[in-house]
Formats: sequence, C-alpha cells, structure tokens
Amino acid sequence: MPLTSSRFGPLIVPLIVACALLMENVDSTILVTAIPVLARDLGHSPITLKLAVTSYVVGLGVFIPICGWVADRFGARTVFRTAIVVFVTGSLLCAAATSLTTLVLARFIQGVGGAMMVPVGRILMFRAVPKSEFIRAVTYLTIPAQAGPVLGPLLGGFITTYLNWRLMFFINVPIGILGIYLTNRYIENSHEEHPGKLDWTGFVLTGLGASLFMLGMSTIGSGLILESTAVGLVLIGALFLGLYWVYSQRVENPLLDLSFLRIPTFNCSVLGGSLFRIGLGALPFLLPLLLQDGLGMTAFEGGIITCCSAIGSFCTKTIAIKILKRWGFRNVLIVNAVLCGMAVAICGILHPGMSWLTIWFIVTLGGIFPALQFTSLNSLAYADIETRDVGRSTSVASVIQQMSLGLGVTIAGILLHLSQAVHGQPQLVWTDFWPAFLIVGLFSVASILITRRMPVDGGNSVAGASPAPAGGH
Repeated sequence: MPLTSSRFGPLIVPLIVACALLMENVDSTILVTAIPVLARDLGHSPITLKLAVTSYVVGLGVFIPICGWVADRFGARTVFRTAIVVFVTGSLLCAAATSLTTLVLARFIQGVGGAMMVPVGRILMFRAVPKSEFIRAVTYLTIPAQAGPVLGPLLGGFITTYLNWRLMFFINVPIGILGIYLTNRYIENSHEEHPGKLDWTGFVLTGLGASLFMLGMSTIGSGLILESTAVGLVLIGALFLGLYWVYSQRVENPLLDLSFLRIPTFNCSVLGGSLFRIGLGALPFLLPLLLQDGLGMTAFEGGIITCCSAIGSFCTKTIAIKILKRWGFRNVLIVNAVLCGMAVAICGILHPGMSWLTIWFIVTLGGIFPALQFTSLNSLAYADIETRDVGRSTSVASVIQQMSLGLGVTIAGILLHLSQAVHGQPQLVWTDFWPAFLIVGLFSVASILITRRMPVDGGNSVAGASPAPAGGH
C-alpha cells in the first residue's frame, strides 16, 4: 500500500514527478548532443536526424489528448507508473537501432510513454499541492528536472566521444526504476468517479492531424520523400486539425476542450507560451550542431558548453518566486520575452576562433532568461483552473506545448536547409546558423502580442503579487 504524500508534506509529489522529468530531459539532451555522430553512423545528414526528435513529438501529439481521460479512468498513479515502463522500453529500443527508420520508431514509442508520463505527473502534482504552494512546487519540480540539461550534454558528449553512443540510452534505466519505486511508495492512485466516455472521433482527428502535420514538416527539405509529398502531408494534417476544431465546438465533452483557451491566464500560458517554446525548442537542436559541425568541436567539448545554459537556469529558478511576487506575471512575461529572444539570437554570432570564455557566457545567457519564462508560464497555466478540470486542461496545454517545441526543431531544420542551399555548401558551415538563431529568437518576442492581452493582475492568486491598480489591464 502506498503511503500518502501528506505524511511527508505535499511537496514530495513534485520531487517524485521530477524523476520522470529528469529522465525525459536527460534523454532529450543526450540525443541532440549526439546527433552529428548518429548521423554519420546511420548514413544521413545531421539535419535529417531532426526526424529522431520530431518522431518523439508525434508520439506525444497522438497520445497526450487522451492522457487526462486515461488518468481519470484507470488512476493517475497506475498510468504514471506504466508510462515510465514504456519510456524506458523505448530507450532500450533506441540503443538497439540500426537505421534511421528503427531509431525513429523507437523514439515514437518513447513519445507514447512521455505522452502519459509528464502530463499525468502534472495532474498528480496539481491534486496534491494547494494553490498557495503551487509556484514553490513548480520550482521544486523543475530544479531537479533541470539537472537533465546539465547531465545530458556532459554524459552524451562523453559517451559519444569516448565510448559508444548506444550506451547513453541505458542511463534511463536506473532513473526509471527509482521513479517506479517512489511512485508505488508515496503516491495514491487518485481518479475521477465518472470520467465519461472517450471521444474516439476526436482522438482520430487529433491523432491523424498532429502526426501527419509534424511528419510533413519534419521531412520538408530532408530528401527522404518528395517535397510535394511532404507539403501534402502538412496540408492534410492541418485539414484534420481544422476539422477537429469545428467538431469540438459541436460536442458536449470533446477530447481536447479548446474552451479553456477563453480563460485569459490559460490562453497566455498556452498560446503565448507556445510562440516562446518554438524559439526555445530550436535551441537544443541548433547549438550542438553549431558547436560540432560549425566550430569543429567534439561531442564532449560541445556538451561541456551546452550544459552552461542549464547552469544559468538554476540561478534564475531560485529567485523566480520573488520576481513574480514583485512584478506579477504579465510584466515579467512581456519584458523577459524580449530578453529570451535576444539570448537565443545572440548564439548566432558564435564563430571559429572565439574564446571559450565568451562562448560560455553567451550560452549561459541562453539559460538564465528562459528559465524564468518557463517557471512563469507553467505556474500561470493553472491559476484559474478548477481542480475538477485539471485533467482536461492539462491535455490541451500539453499537446499545444509539445507541438510547439517540436515545431521549433522542425523550423530550425528548414532554416538550416535554406541557408545551406543559399551558401551552396555540401556540408554545414558556421555561417549557415545565424539566420536560424535570429528567426527563432523572434518567435519568443512575438509572444508579447498575446501576453499583453492578459489583465495586469492575471495569476496573482498563485504569484502572491500585490493587487494591481483598479482598471488596469
């Protein structure tokens, strides 16, 4: 029998869920650090290996929509524990991959596990933690999880450079075992009494729409299929997603309830945050490629530099609560969006011969400001969500957030293809990267257009900020 989290305090649940986030973050950062080496071993260009990243997002996009219903139907603890098993199984299949096709399929299986693991972990946390403690819980959740971006590049770079890249996927095994043990011991199997019927029509429309759209976007310019076919997949996927939007307005309990987007704080966190995530989703993909293929570093040297961004994020997360209490969500998100965009864009000035100290400083900036943005957006999402709606709102938020991160990688890959074609180089060179860093940085700045529509006092219930002046918007 599991012990209740209340015996040890509600904040133990975020720490347990952090095991899952740690595993996912280690896995993703290890993979992108090793992409240039994997590309050579599997006989493809490094840009084409973005398929190994986006196939994971496809798995998320297909199965995240049902994570809330599944958690309500079978119990959040049961689903969370099973998801960890599926994710670790996918990791072992990645280690056994012998071609791009088998690697992509293994990553898709990991995505299925991740689709249930992280969103359901958030549900567990939301149900266990009072709103007054929510920002603190998010901080506790994300600080351990931020160890992933520190450990991932270092471990991935070391293993890829000095051992064999297949070994890096075994790192998830002990983390997964620890997560399962803690889940069994400290988390109750909470679920809703009457979750209702699963919206199978919505599941088919969103699953086909998300998978075809992302698959088409990730194969544009890859040379794996005809360009006309890739564009066709994008259009068909967009059509299915459009059909779902129409369908969701006409049914009582749609799979993804888009009406949550009418809540100003939720809208700001999810839609405005998605523009930010497009820019930040591209950074972990672009930076290792620039350091290794553009500047000629080894995977380990690149990993040492890449982890600096995670170290910068640690510094910010320790003061995030004080910043939000002092200035409020709206002001912080607007000003910090500009700083995030600049932090991403400035990475485009990295060039051969630049001192390591300067590179470290620039990459560290790429972690300081985004960490504050992530903490703010993740806390704001549930500021005005009722406890009974947390499962359904988590599904909506998670799908849009993960799709935007995947789009960041896809857009970055397309921009690199275009830049390489303009320069007429058969291989990537360092001058191919600055347009991509600049454009994805602008996505972060564009999030201001949505954030500024939120009331000035939006999210104060969780930030503990001082009340805004009357009439402020």
